[in-house]
Amino acid sequence: MVPRAGVSVDICPRDLPIALIGTAGGALALWADAPAAIAVPVALLIVLDIRVRRWRRRT
Repeated sequence: MVPRAGVSVDICPRDLPIALIGTAGGALALWADAPAAIAVPVALLIVLDIRVRRWRRRT
């Protein structure tokens, strides 16, 4: 996926311990009987800070 001109996508890790989040996410997935195809993207959304900004040129 490539953003359009005028759109900025920033992806950076959150200021949380990755090992703790990974362990908690894995435990939750096992407890809820969730398949890996669902648990992994949800864990990435929790671990990563994703910001989408739209800007325009001033004329």
